[in-house]
Amino acid sequence: FMKSEMPGTKEEIGAEAFFEAFADFVMPLVERSGNIGFCFSYAAEVTPECDARLIRWSKQIKAPEVEGRLIGTGLKRKLAMRGHERNVVILNDTVATLLAGKSAGVARAYSAYVGFILGTGTNTAYVEQNARITKRSDLDPAGSMVINVESGAFRRIEQSVFDRVMDAATNDPGHYTFEKMISGAYLGTLGFVVLKEAIKAGFFSAAAQQAIVSWSTLSNKHLDDFCGGKPTADNPFLAGAFTAEDHALVRALCTPVYARSAILTAINLASAILKTGAGLDPARPVCVNVDGSTYYRTLSADFQALVQRELAALLKPYGVAYELVKIDDSPVIGAAVAGLM
Repeated sequence: FMKSEMPGTKEEIGAEAFFEAFADFVMPLVERSGNIGFCFSYAAEVTPECDARLIRWSKQIKAPEVEGRLIGTGLKRKLAMRGHERNVVILNDTVATLLAGKSAGVARAYSAYVGFILGTGTNTAYVEQNARITKRSDLDPAGSMVINVESGAFRRIEQSVFDRVMDAATNDPGHYTFEKMISGAYLGTLGFVVLKEAIKAGFFSAAAQQAIVSWSTLSNKHLDDFCGGKPTADNPFLAGAFTAEDHALVRALCTPVYARSAILTAINLASAILKTGAGLDPARPVCVNVDGSTYYRTLSADFQALVQRELAALLKPYGVAYELVKIDDSPVIGAAVAGLM
């Protein structure tokens, strides 16, 4: 695999430069196939031609000219200009994760499938019966389709004062409320807000206060590593300005940021599992393919174990059988499947 930074992550980029960048990414592999599966991790309207029109960026991507444009068409045009006519299928990364989860069904009989990602951002996908999709009248009521929930955009949740302060400083305030409360792109920043508000209330030693206010940012990795008890040598909380009491305060104030994320993650998963209407036979549980670095790598609050305890408690009254699975490189596998369809 080759990894590259998402265009528009660090600085604003125009639409033409955006599609040129993706064409550059594809060129080393362009001769290997006439079909390209493009896993696109942002809110988009999917077309019958398997293209996708970007609705709105999330995760603080700065490429406003791309909003409203067809992603597959843009990439195909740039490749064609370089002499390569290719078919491009666009699908959401969470939908791709669900498709990858179906590969687990070869060895185990599942009654339904859910895809869930908790990484830099978050999203959920599940399979819905067409008869229950009331906003479309052109679907076969006997069929079903994968729903990209865009669960990170959920707004009907109470925000804390810390959430509101952080949200106001983003480039899309008022949007992706749920994502900003649970995903890796925001947890470090949210913890930083908590610490700065604590300083206003008189917490921390004078030296620690001075150190914290001098930082321009606080990464999720540094905060999680520290609260999780495994800080690396470059962790800012290991600086001499912090006393043992300061360390205890940081953990007491910021570990709940991760604990809340875990609990909300469990609620998200439970809602998707219940929405499938399946899992009533213990021999055929709902398969939930979970992907994303925040879910698997977060150390604080005993994250994975807390998610699983809360999820079990939420679903116990319903008697629903489910199984969480991990399939490496799920978005890549799902995109490859889609590209061959």
